[in-house]
Amino acid sequence: MQSKANPVSPVVKAVVSSKQVAVPWREFVVYIFFAAVVLFFAATIGDKGFLTFANLFNITRTTSMIAIMAIAMTFVIAAGELDLSIGSTAALSSLVCALIMASGYGIVASVLGAVLSGLAVGALNSFFVTVIRIPSFLVTLGSMQLIRGLDMRITYTKPVSIANETFTTLFGNGSLGPLPSLLIWSLLILFVGHVMLRYTAFGRQVLATGGNPIAARYSGVPTDRIKVYCFLLSGAAGALAGLLYSGMMQTARYSFGTGSELAAIAAVILGGTSLFGGKATVVGTFVGALLIGTINNGLIIMGLDISEQNMIAGGLIILAVAFGRKPALAS
Repeated sequence: MQSKANPVSPVVKAVVSSKQVAVPWREFVVYIFFAAVVLFFAATIGDKGFLTFANLFNITRTTSMIAIMAIAMTFVIAAGELDLSIGSTAALSSLVCALIMASGYGIVASVLGAVLSGLAVGALNSFFVTVIRIPSFLVTLGSMQLIRGLDMRITYTKPVSIANETFTTLFGNGSLGPLPSLLIWSLLILFVGHVMLRYTAFGRQVLATGGNPIAARYSGVPTDRIKVYCFLLSGAAGALAGLLYSGMMQTARYSFGTGSELAAIAAVILGGTSLFGGKATVVGTFVGALLIGTINNGLIIMGLDISEQNMIAGGLIILAVAFGRKPALAS
């Protein structure tokens, strides 16, 4: 029996070995698509200013808010939940900041008020999800509309200007050497988010909560508390995004963040995070946000109108997600 099995054994070992060392190329789809998109635009519109440092920095600046919201959304989705209110939260925080500053309370009080408003939204969402047990999609869909209406009501849709140069330098148009402050903020959040998810107990508990909440609870993971923390992170990220919107535009508007929740979710899924929780990557999310920003920027330079931009950008995102999915096993 052994002599007959021996000739087969090396073949089996070789197959197993090849599977073990095979490169999981689907894990790198977002990076492949990002490189392909950059090369395509460089070849077609490189002479129209796409490859200039000014334009490349412009892509990172305009993408910073989406990237920050998407990084926080990574934790929410990894925990098996969803937050559709993060865009409305950004607008609310920007308005709170601008109104406090207009009242003469200074930058510290304005920023603190904005962050607290974001945390309040996160706490409200987490309460209905973890205590009342309403699905997060429904909770945050409702809070998105509620907060957007509140944004409009606060100033009756009128913008609130921000004239504080220190604030706009720190959160908007400033720079540290060649790096714009908006890019610095997004890189800082990228670093913190990556370390939290990959190298802390909290990150492991987030993945366990989203991967198998029942097993996680039996293992001693406080799944409800983890979800509360994730929603608080999302609220804080929305508040920071609102501050950056205000700093860049030097004003606060109720319309800030409109549609950004969908862009953030798209960046998360493009980056390789599972929509069903349990698997996530912050670096992939950041590249996914850059991919969306690069596509939008390139299509604008090409001179396409908004309808054509939406169709092409949406098609490319669907294509990238389709390539990133693992094929279903045949039964």
